[in-house]
Amino acid sequence: MRNRVNGVDCPWLNEGSSKATGLNSMVREAMCLSDWQNVVGQLITDSNGTKKADKDMEPIIETEPLGLDNPSAAIPVVISGPCSAESEDQTMRVARELADGGVNIFRAGIWKPRTRPGSFEGMGVTALPWLRSVKEETGMKCAVEVATSYHAYEALKHGIDILWIGARTTANPFAVQEIATAIEGSDVTVLVKNPVNPDIDLWTGAMERLYRAGIKRLGAIHRGFSHNGRSPYRNMPLWDIPIEFRKRHPGMVMINDPSHIAGKRKLVAPVARKALSLGFDGIFVESHCDPDNALSDSGQQMTPADFFSMLDRLSEKGGNSGELSGSDDNMIDELRSEIDNIDGELLTALLERMEVAREIGVYKNSRSMPPLQPSRWSELLNSRLEKGSRLGLRKEFVEMLFSFIHKESVKLQSEVRSDRV
Repeated sequence: MRNRVNGVDCPWLNEGSSKATGLNSMVREAMCLSDWQNVVGQLITDSNGTKKADKDMEPIIETEPLGLDNPSAAIPVVISGPCSAESEDQTMRVARELADGGVNIFRAGIWKPRTRPGSFEGMGVTALPWLRSVKEETGMKCAVEVATSYHAYEALKHGIDILWIGARTTANPFAVQEIATAIEGSDVTVLVKNPVNPDIDLWTGAMERLYRAGIKRLGAIHRGFSHNGRSPYRNMPLWDIPIEFRKRHPGMVMINDPSHIAGKRKLVAPVARKALSLGFDGIFVESHCDPDNALSDSGQQMTPADFFSMLDRLSEKGGNSGELSGSDDNMIDELRSEIDNIDGELLTALLERMEVAREIGVYKNSRSMPPLQPSRWSELLNSRLEKGSRLGLRKEFVEMLFSFIHKESVKLQSEVRSDRV
């Protein structure tokens, strides 16, 4: 047993570690030697001994077919199940209903990474035999989220077919590498959610770590991105990011998670429709037999019956223009509800903007500054036009919108000036 490296005690090194190769061995020895710089140097050195800059390290990820397609479904990849496996009865009930409707992949959270301790954090290993029962009774493949090497080990030991890496884990290269090392060479499908922050390179990096560990059946899940502002969504979709990711990795399966983007079940269908219209390969939706009383994410889960109703609507073409069919009243109501929510956010944002403009007016008045300052207006308009262009908004629309807003702001500041004269 090799428990010392260069005279330093390393009790965590197990038998056979002297024969270990690749990143796992280098990292462990670096932990002993406090020489992580040498590890990084080895990782970014090519066969000629020339070090490469990170920007020049273009990953080549050639994935194999995932085998997730459901030939009987209009949407190629459909994955559904509860946010959390809460009990054996709840797990089996949802699984049976989904299987009866033709779903061939069952998802369930076992370990739940919660923001704060004290909330339900999943049933852990206790729930894994329930998923084995799901496979045996229904024939569905099963998927669980893993965030540590221990999670991965237990999931594979219990015959889980698909592992997914959550957004918080994707954002941590150390955690991803730990999982990649743990499942190195395994014949398992791994789906990687986008990181919580909008960083394509971080998403790609997670894929690359798994690929280098010999995982060839890799797919991506777009679940939206965290944000600080007001929004009708729990996570902003930022559709340009998954689209750009797919351009960089054209052969990789891209699945949308409308549940985590929406955060509200009434918005799940519009998000899913948008994803499918953009060419996504499938959807990853949370469903529960009693959503309102679910122990986690109750607001965004739907019953299996509502899930299948949504699938039927999503499968309809709605005419050559791609618009909704006239009979799809539920869907148009959902879309209009989404518009109502967004308009409410817009009005709230405009109110806040006018309050700030009034405060600026008070400041200007105290220093005898005129309400209208052409140089500032020119700078503001140019920056908004530039950002609008990046977002795909027409220049004429953005210019007209901010001209109206600016006119109202100047009027408000002029009123402040008049009141104080």
